[in-house]
Amino acid sequence: MKSRSLKLREAHKVGGSAAFCSILWDHKAEHFVTSSSSDPSISVHDGLSPSTLPPTILRHHQDGVTALALSNDSTFLASGSIDHCVKLYKFPSGEFQTIITRFTLPIRVLAFNGSGSLLAAAGDDEGIKLINTFDGSIVRVLKGHKGPVTGLDFHPNGELLASIDTTGTVLCWELQNGIVSFTLKGVAPDTGFNTSIVNIPRWSPDGRILAVPGLRNDVVMYDRFTGEKLFALRGDHLEAICYLSWAPNGKYIATSGLDKQVLLWDVDKKQDIDRQKFEERICCMAWKPNCNALSVIDTKGKYGIWESLVPSSMLSPTVGIPDILPKKRNEILNFDDEIEEELYGVSESLNDSLVDSDAGESHHTSRKRLRKKTLIDDDADAYEELNDGSSLPSASEYRKKSHRAHREKQGAKSGAFKSISASTRYKMQSPFQPGATPLEPGKRTFLCYNMLGCITTIEHEGNSRIETDFHDTGRGPRVSSMIDIYGFTMASINESGCVFANPCKGEKNMSVLMYRPFRSWASNSEWTMRFEGEEVKVVANGSGWVAAVTSLNLLRIFSEGGLQKHILSLDGPVVSAVGWKDHLAVVTHVSDCLPSNEQVMEFRVFNISKMTQELKGRVALTPGSRLTWIGFSDEGSLSSYDSEGVLRVFTSQYGGSWIPVFSTSKEKKQEENYWVVGLNTTSLYCIACKHPEIFPQVTPKPILTILDLSLPLASSDLGAASLENELMLKQLLLYETQRRVDDMALVGVDTTALEDEAFDLEVSQDKCILRLISSCCSSDSFVRASELMKLLTLEKSMRAAITLVTKLKLPFLAEKFSSILEERLLEEANEAITDPSENPNREVVTRVESKVQNPPASIQTSENTEAAVKSSATKLSATTLVRKAKVSEGLKLGKEQTKKDETEDAKIKEIKKLNLKNPVNNVNKEDKGQKKGVNQGEARRSSNPFLKSTV
Repeated sequence: MKSRSLKLREAHKVGGSAAFCSILWDHKAEHFVTSSSSDPSISVHDGLSPSTLPPTILRHHQDGVTALALSNDSTFLASGSIDHCVKLYKFPSGEFQTIITRFTLPIRVLAFNGSGSLLAAAGDDEGIKLINTFDGSIVRVLKGHKGPVTGLDFHPNGELLASIDTTGTVLCWELQNGIVSFTLKGVAPDTGFNTSIVNIPRWSPDGRILAVPGLRNDVVMYDRFTGEKLFALRGDHLEAICYLSWAPNGKYIATSGLDKQVLLWDVDKKQDIDRQKFEERICCMAWKPNCNALSVIDTKGKYGIWESLVPSSMLSPTVGIPDILPKKRNEILNFDDEIEEELYGVSESLNDSLVDSDAGESHHTSRKRLRKKTLIDDDADAYEELNDGSSLPSASEYRKKSHRAHREKQGAKSGAFKSISASTRYKMQSPFQPGATPLEPGKRTFLCYNMLGCITTIEHEGNSRIETDFHDTGRGPRVSSMIDIYGFTMASINESGCVFANPCKGEKNMSVLMYRPFRSWASNSEWTMRFEGEEVKVVANGSGWVAAVTSLNLLRIFSEGGLQKHILSLDGPVVSAVGWKDHLAVVTHVSDCLPSNEQVMEFRVFNISKMTQELKGRVALTPGSRLTWIGFSDEGSLSSYDSEGVLRVFTSQYGGSWIPVFSTSKEKKQEENYWVVGLNTTSLYCIACKHPEIFPQVTPKPILTILDLSLPLASSDLGAASLENELMLKQLLLYETQRRVDDMALVGVDTTALEDEAFDLEVSQDKCILRLISSCCSSDSFVRASELMKLLTLEKSMRAAITLVTKLKLPFLAEKFSSILEERLLEEANEAITDPSENPNREVVTRVESKVQNPPASIQTSENTEAAVKSSATKLSATTLVRKAKVSEGLKLGKEQTKKDETEDAKIKEIKKLNLKNPVNNVNKEDKGQKKGVNQGEARRSSNPFLKSTV
């Protein structure tokens, strides 16, 4: 046997001591992937030209990558890291999908099952997580190992999972019930704390043999059913074997040892047939799936491909590959009916409490049942009926369920990620608390974060410590920390106090609601409520009230002192809730997800003090997205933010509509995700998280980012996107302000401040429109300029527009603008005649518009017009805001009314005298007093052409 030399290339830089590096191929041998525990990046290499084409680099981890796994159809790649995260990517594009789970300690190993519907993850944490790759839920945690788990391998048909730890103990798990089929204690080397060496088990491609590194520098083969030792491959390895890999057909196996050798074995003959000696230890290997080649990578991050390693005189490793099918169904693990209901409902992901207490024990009866079931393994149809670990029914339903699954899923592809989207209904979004981050053991997390302050929690000596902080320390009271004995997972905070709640921890533990006021005239003002048979999902609080929505779709409202005031039944499962002053907004599901994976939700806004429902409607979401935040703006507008980065505000325009006021797609910083905190009329307040993170860390204290609101406008040929955006935002704000004026006037509340605010907005809006008119004139968009002219609110602004286009030497446009002004003046004059007299007993607010004394000379066309302008110029005044005092004496009111009538008659006579031939006639425009009710709102809108077009 001749020894050959294989040249290696650098894939990852490893400084200092050795690192564990990974390498694997996709199922078509078009790409291979490498990683290193000393490098946070992942490299995707071209399988055809690895030396000429640069690899695609995936940089999403914060620390070294310790584990890689590809689904069988190579559509998804999973990676685990020292940073405790397991991340999912599309393959081969490398597009980041999600952080599918987190650990508290580094991750060592990952493995997909045959259909790709389950991902097993393990490491230094206790327990092996079985993760449903469809929705990221943890369907079970398998506990039984005494040390860190370094190796995992699903059986080809998916009904078993083999695992091994650093102490050399192997456990074979039955995924139907989570128990251990057999245990092999101390059969592999004890690797201790050396993270660059791993023990791994490997099922043979036909699923009959489990290969494990032995204690005598060998590979030991064990029976699938009983765990009995069958034989060992022992040869010229001088030190312990640290990695092994089966050939695709199971005829050969490659082993790597601490002696820096790689040996190729003929399994049937039980002897080695070739070998390679390397400068460094080979820590990972992968067979090329469609040819006679083996890829290797050493502890220094250098890789190579050993071509033609099986002699041509022997059977090729790609001939006679066993055709063992994983399960045909794409459902997730169904250990029992309760878990199935939990996974397809709206409840949260299953937690570690579902783990069987029998984990770690061997059961002879289970082996008998398993042997009986697999006596027909050679029959292809039997393999189609067998379920892998992601959907194993109970014994009484096995035949019925497998037959139905085979009939429904016949012809489906084995890749769960492709077939799930086409054949499995999507899961409704689970409830979430606005401003909260996922709980991580040993780390401080946010229970609540808003514009006022935040509430954080961290596990401490079996309990949790909760701290409350205000952003403005001078605004809120100083609140002492609290020891949490209940395990609160959600909270809400406002100026008066904070409310907490926890989920049910078991059958006997009840969900608890707790309110903690910040200021109270009485001692012992905290209170708690316990719920039997239901679980609190979300909480909210406002001015003098506390609300909780439970798993029974009940909205429970309490007073600040703990009095149970109202219990309302909601139409569907809750998604989220938020409070603001007297208002409570609740979002619920309307139905299951649509086939396009769109969530169907509706919202309700309740006024707690008035016991009324003020708003109701559907929640607008970007297709395929989920709701990630719900809240009120500083002005009280209901707002939402979805997972696609679109912020929307609900407005009463068009009978009630959502308007997108911000989109991350318009932001230049694509490498950031925005975690929303709040907003006002002009800005979005958020925390920028570096992609792919979507939640901020509590420490160090996150920095608040302020972004300008920006509507997702189309690219206009005008080239004035910022001005168009500004105009639309001002129009929206003006509309909402005037609506609030109308609402306040209806109930007799003084609207002076809001009237001033509305007038300032009109002035600001007109300035923006004038700039847009200038842009339109520069780009010869004259029709658009005339449309903007009609949107001007003030007469002074309209005359300024005429002056502008006159200076730009556009006489035809000046004439058009003049006709628009003429129509406006005539309309206002007619309104002055037809409007009924005002009630003198009400305080009114009027505004005198400014008049231009000298209109543009280019549009003075007659001597009569000049005379009229000169005669009326002395009667015009500058822009002022006149407020008439409330008059109680009837005589004075009569005199004022008579004087007003005389002024209006003189105005009408002057208009008739001029025959309205010239639009620059300075008609003295008297301000009309506001009326209460609907007539008052109509009069105001008539002076704003934008409002007339939108109401």
